[in-house]
Amino acid sequence: MLQLEAVEVCYGSFKALKGVSMQVGAGELVVLLGANGAGKTTLFNTISGLLKPTAGRVTLEGQRIDGLKPSRLVGAGVVQCAEGRKLFPQMSVQENLSLGAYLHRRDREGNRRNLREVYALFPILEQKKDEPAGSLSGGQQQMVAIGRALMSRPRLLMLDEPSLGLAPLVVNQMFEVITRINRSGTSVLLAEQNAFAALKIAHRAYVIEGGSLVMEGDQQAMLGNEAVRKAYIGA
Repeated sequence: MLQLEAVEVCYGSFKALKGVSMQVGAGELVVLLGANGAGKTTLFNTISGLLKPTAGRVTLEGQRIDGLKPSRLVGAGVVQCAEGRKLFPQMSVQENLSLGAYLHRRDREGNRRNLREVYALFPILEQKKDEPAGSLSGGQQQMVAIGRALMSRPRLLMLDEPSLGLAPLVVNQMFEVITRINRSGTSVLLAEQNAFAALKIAHRAYVIEGGSLVMEGDQQAMLGNEAVRKAYIGA
């Protein structure tokens, strides 16, 4: 579905991505592991059109998409849920969710249906739909961020560090929801530092270090890899 071929991205003279080649198949849940500063967010921003590659190409179902505006990519089903949630704290939960449907604003019935699906996925959000998003707990705010992304009707959902700063119990719930989203047919690219929890739900994984992909493999291969375990799982 998504393919990157020898993608490079520079910030001035600094090369943030170095010849990255990877793919996400239709219906796959692929995890991108890496420490802070490894290049995960840069990679996501490049796929979603916020950054333009200095070399290489990005294709979606065979069609080249690097260089397209982010709004066009969202319309094509490439949706990013950014690290840090990026909510509008003074706006209500439902208003934040509705912003995710902006490109589909004329399809009111479809948006109402999608909103019901988001509330079915996160029942607590329906209870708090009229409360300011900034008043919610960290876990509930992350639910709003994911729900807003789902309102954009993603075919490929990119989640950047969704477990960051959350309590262990909430992390488990979050990964269960991500699994449900994937099983519904949405392809997922998940950037995570919580390697063990992420690999447990992944089909495949890549490891990025210093802007380069240094390892890849399926779930069992990565869970059983000693280097991965020492560097990311602490075992």
